[in-house]
Formats: sequence, structure tokens, C-alpha cells
Amino acid sequence: MMAWKIVRPLVLVSLMALAGCAPTPTPNPTPAPLPATAVPTETGMAMEPTVRYTLVTGGGTGELNYVGRGGSIDGQANPTLTAQPGDVVEITIVNGDYILHDLTIDEFNAKTPQIQNLDDSATITFQVDREGEFFYYCSVPGHRQAGMEGVLRVGSPAPTAAEGASIVHNPADLPGPIGRRAAQVIDVDLTAQEVVGQLADGATYPYFTFNGTVPGPFVRVRVGDTVNLTLHNATGSTLGHSIDLHAVNGPGGGAVYTQTLPGETHVFSFRALNPGLFVYHCATPSVPHHIASGMYGLILVEPEAGLPPVDKEFYVMQGEIYTVEPFGSQGALIFSMEKMMAEAPEYFVFNGAAGALATDENELHVNVGDTVRIFFGVGGPNATSSFHVIGEIFDRAYPFAALTSPPLTDVQTVTVPPGGAAMVEFHVDVPGRYLLVDHALSRLERGLVGYLVAEGAEDPTIFSGELTEGSGH
Repeated sequence: MMAWKIVRPLVLVSLMALAGCAPTPTPNPTPAPLPATAVPTETGMAMEPTVRYTLVTGGGTGELNYVGRGGSIDGQANPTLTAQPGDVVEITIVNGDYILHDLTIDEFNAKTPQIQNLDDSATITFQVDREGEFFYYCSVPGHRQAGMEGVLRVGSPAPTAAEGASIVHNPADLPGPIGRRAAQVIDVDLTAQEVVGQLADGATYPYFTFNGTVPGPFVRVRVGDTVNLTLHNATGSTLGHSIDLHAVNGPGGGAVYTQTLPGETHVFSFRALNPGLFVYHCATPSVPHHIASGMYGLILVEPEAGLPPVDKEFYVMQGEIYTVEPFGSQGALIFSMEKMMAEAPEYFVFNGAAGALATDENELHVNVGDTVRIFFGVGGPNATSSFHVIGEIFDRAYPFAALTSPPLTDVQTVTVPPGGAAMVEFHVDVPGRYLLVDHALSRLERGLVGYLVAEGAEDPTIFSGELTEGSGH
């Protein structure tokens, strides 16, 4: 049972406006309370609202969100609205930013008309008949993804676990070495896909991805190669997407050619002029939102002679995820623009999800005696990593992925900025489970950990649980 109304304020036309000059908008005072809209019952009687809320679009924040007006939600961005089963709920939205908006709650078939002019308002009134958490959001394309979403909590529902698709890129999934060869033309096809993926046990998140995984595919070319890149945007996407490759010499790293709407395809080509390990990411506004939601990866441009051979190579990237809900929440979590702007992530992740590289299917598996190479990058969008493997020392580290510079040797931890990368190599001497971490170790408590599992024979001369006899002093 639902009713709605729209209220449009009178516009006073001044002499200045009649003369062709637009008046300067001035802030409006808080409007008088709007009259309630009655909800008809099955018997035809009207029911007065028992719960009323007012939300202002933008609310003077300059962001795409709803800001509470009045009562306990005053000034809160995307506040949680509460009611009890059987309540008649009235929600009024007021346009505060000259942008087209509405408010929709699917489960109750409740939707306001769209409003665009400053101080336009619209009201919906509906009865809630069951406990649960229900999303209210703006249905204008792209607005929900940019932050116009909140929760209507009815009663005291128990948290509901959610299941989504796996978006974790297996760290062993990368193309093999190129080595010494002549320059070639290389075709790279990427698809922007929006996926509801598994962020943590019982929790999902609306990811933006390249080819369905976080990070996207590991692209491997040789210096001097010409790369023909094709970017598709899946038909089911809600937003435009693009790509900026830090390996490109040209405006936007390719973003100027690849702003791609849902269902469209764009192409461009570039020549790889500089060897190194480079980040790529989406460059469509809001750029940090797209990156925080998983749209990043690495492209390796090998030197002419290739890289020295190793036994195992792995592909690992670090990122942050900003959710409205606190770390550890169950259910369908949503993106928080407010937390992203405050650089306060709820989750830190390797390869897209909490604890993603600490599972049997995604652990890094090696043998004692192997030489291991890790291509490590930080998608970000904000936090710098202090990458460290607990129980190992990097025999060779290439800070900033400067592959043509002499490596540093015997390094414990490498610093990698957002949008940056490093390459590290080490020899595995003894078996066991080694932890991949950011040595800003509180981040481990927010999901940032991976396992490297080494199998093989023990060597007590290197590592033992007993004291070694010798000539002590």
C-alpha cells in the first residue's frame, strides 16, 4: 500500500530574470513540514504515517548521497532508517543539488517521481509488513553506484549471510616469460564487468572488474611491442568504464580513447617504449570509486633480453574496499563514498577479497629449493603498502619496478605506493607456511593476508626447533 505526491515550490521571476539575467541561487531555509499522505487500507480507510523521514539529495555535501534532515538522522549521510513491522512509513526527499533524483525501495514497490529543480520534493508513504533490511536508493543510472544508497531496517532482523561469485584472481594465473625475441604486435582484449562478488564469509560487494577478477588479467609484453587493446563494456553494466595503463606514453594512458558505455567497445594502440612493471586501472569518474571496487591490474613490459629465469612466478595486488557497513558485517555490503574520501577503508585485500590468498585454492604453492618471483602492485586507491613475506628475505628487490636498474639485495620489506609496483625474488630454503602481509600489521586484522606454502625436506642446519651444539663462549 503506497501513495506519493510531488511538491514544486513557486518560482518568483524578478525583473532581472525578465531582462535575461539569471538570478544567483540563494540557500533556502528549512521548509515547513509537508502534510502527510494517507495510505489506504484494504477496507478503504486511511492510515496516518507512524514514522516520518526527510532526506535531502546532496545535502550541501557536493556528493551523490542522501543527507538526513531533522530528528536523530539530521546531518547523517545515507542514514539508516528504522521502523517496526506494521508501521506506515513516510519518506520525503528534497532536491538539494539541481540533479535529477528519486528514491526507490523495491521490496515495498515504493518509488518517488523524479525531481530535479532545487527544493523540489516528493513523498512516498507505504506500510512495512515484515522484518528485514531493505535498500533505498536512487534509480537514476550511475547514482546508486556513486553512493546514493542506504538501508531501511524494519524490526531487529538477524544478519543474513550472502553469497556471491568468486572474483579472486589466482596468483599463479599469469602468462609465462617472453624472453629474447623480436618486437611484435600483441592483441589484448579486456571486458569491463560489474559483479556481485564474495568479499568475505557471508558478505558480498558490488565489484567493478576487468574480465571478472580482481586484479584483472596480467598483461605481458616486450619492450618495443605494439599493443592493440580492445575494451568492451558488458551490456549488463550500469556505468561507463575505461582503462589507463601506466605503461602507455600518451594522454590518459589510453583513457582518452576508451570511455566506454555499457554494450560498447573502444580500441586504441600503443607502443611499449619503457620496460617495467606497471599498474593499469579504470579512469572513469569517480576514478577512486572504480579503483576501490576492483578495476586495476598489472602490465609487465619485459626488457629486450627478458627476465632471468626462476622456478615460480606469482601475481599479487593490494587494494582497499570502503563499505558503509563495518568490517565483519554479513549480507550485501555497499560502497561508502564518505569513507573513501576520508581514506578510512573497512577492508584491506590481496587479490580482491578478505583472506583471498589464505585459501587452499589460492595459496601460493612452491617447493623447497625453488626460486620465487612475485610481481606485486598496489591498486589502492589510497594506501601505501609495506610488502613483506614473514620468514623470508628478498634476495633481490626492484623498488618501483625499475627492472633495468640493479636490484637491491637482502631486503626485508619493500614500500609500494598506490598506483605503483615492485618485483621481488627469493630462494626457499625450508618447508612451511609463510605469510604475505603489509607490515602495517593492523591491516592483517582487516583481511590482508596470504599464504605461501613450501613443501620439501627439512634442513635443521638452517632452521630448527632445537639448539645447535657448538663452541660457545
